[in-house]
Amino acid sequence: MSKKSVAVVMGGFSDEYEVSLKSGQLIFDSLDRSLYEVYKVHILKEGWFFVDENGQRYPIDKSDFSATLPSGASIKFDVCFNTIHGTPGENGLMQGYWDMIGQRYTGCSFYASALTFNKKDTLAVLSKYDIPSAKSVYIRRGDCYNEDDIVKELGLPLFVKPNQSGSSLGASKVNEKIELNAAIERAFEQDDDVLIEAFLEGTEVSVGVLDYQGETIVLGITEIVSENEFFDFDAKYNGESQEITPARLDDSTKEKVECIAKRAYKALNMSGFSRSEFIIIDGVPYMLEMNTNPGFSPASILPQQAGIYGISIKDLCGNEVEKALAKNNKH
Repeated sequence: MSKKSVAVVMGGFSDEYEVSLKSGQLIFDSLDRSLYEVYKVHILKEGWFFVDENGQRYPIDKSDFSATLPSGASIKFDVCFNTIHGTPGENGLMQGYWDMIGQRYTGCSFYASALTFNKKDTLAVLSKYDIPSAKSVYIRRGDCYNEDDIVKELGLPLFVKPNQSGSSLGASKVNEKIELNAAIERAFEQDDDVLIEAFLEGTEVSVGVLDYQGETIVLGITEIVSENEFFDFDAKYNGESQEITPARLDDSTKEKVECIAKRAYKALNMSGFSRSEFIIIDGVPYMLEMNTNPGFSPASILPQQAGIYGISIKDLCGNEVEKALAKNNKH
């Protein structure tokens, strides 16, 4: 039986591309070479490239997502392993393109990716499934807003976030009203829509959920104790936080978190890796956001959870490829 060809697709157009390259490298290293021919593909602002073992780059033909080598040989991929964080791999753009050309890929569909990348719409959908979230105000670029009204509505401190952005880029915690305008402007640097949320005082947890061997499982619950004001980019990627797996929760709270995380995964029609963030207040988990392409570098939460759950990275990644191979070309 010939080996299936897998392109590990990494990079992206946002400031998260460096994290994505690390995630892609771990997946590239972990896939079983006895089953798959594994290739690296970089999707970057300056172009799309197949990258060979010597670091040589060859352009990807966007008409069919193939690459042509100097020898004239063409490489086509049976599966694209999507590990792009942020746009265009986490907001549905790549998935829509792959659907158009009939290319199989791992993870979420176009619609599920686009929906979950939009924090406001995700929380609106989940509210219909009795999944609580923080009280919030939403503003679009150009909207008039009154700082006094926002503070009166949400109280202080509060959070200001770009509505569509990953890795907490452009997010701020606002302790005083005087800081609010600058925080909104910072969020607008990342997106045209801004979500302002009431501060939730409680235990922050990050929950890995995926469909594994035909079953939706909670891979683990990690407690986040940030050394910074909140779990921002530096806390996530520069070691400025303590991540405790498994989280220090009593059995009843743990069951509630697992149940609500699975419900959110199914309600949003997720597929593949996901990481949902919650704040637990008096035993009630409040949803913050859903990540459909969470970090997968060795320091990331999901690989840590897999290690504790007892699933190897090789099996975790192989399961994703096999699910993608089992799909029809039409999603």
